[in-house]
Amino acid sequence: MELKKGIYKHYKGNLYEVFMTAQHSETEEWMVVYKALYGEEGMWVRPYDMFVSKVEVDGVKIPRFEFVER
Repeated sequence: MELKKGIYKHYKGNLYEVFMTAQHSETEEWMVVYKALYGEEGMWVRPYDMFVSKVEVDGVKIPRFEFVER
């Protein structure tokens, strides 16, 4: 599973840096490994399908995360 590495903007406005995709050792589900670029800059993982999904805001479907730059 591939995803562009770089900076993504969450639909709520915060920026995150995506490092890689990885596979869960037990379920084999693909995950996205990323870091917050605000606050304590915590590291996170989120299921790939959720990361690339759309969310509904004011009746309009928009990307949960949008690629901004490398």
